[in-house]
Amino acid sequence: MDVIDFVEKALNIRSFYHKIIAGNIANAETPHYKEKDIDFQKELEKQLSGIKTFDVVEKTENEGISTLDGNTVNIESQMVKLNENSMVYSALVHLISKKFSIMRYLINEGRR
Repeated sequence: MDVIDFVEKALNIRSFYHKIIAGNIANAETPHYKEKDIDFQKELEKQLSGIKTFDVVEKTENEGISTLDGNTVNIESQMVKLNENSMVYSALVHLISKKFSIMRYLINEGRR
């Protein structure tokens, strides 16, 4: 497997994860809403093996803290996850951008 294919799959998962986290944040005050999450490593392994579905897990407890309305979203932890996911996504985009820059350089140098 080449780097481009690997990064594409990782970016797809990170993009999907961003939607999950954004949904959690949007529903932070919705009664009985259960925080959703994915296991990035497990999802990457599935993508690499050709399986295209995602397993979204609903968390029934929020780190041992339960709210009166049954909502399990911790807004602070979701903001941390969102920031971390954005940073990893940006790093992957930077990696693939560098890969394309090197390829472009090699192609242009080959013409000389």
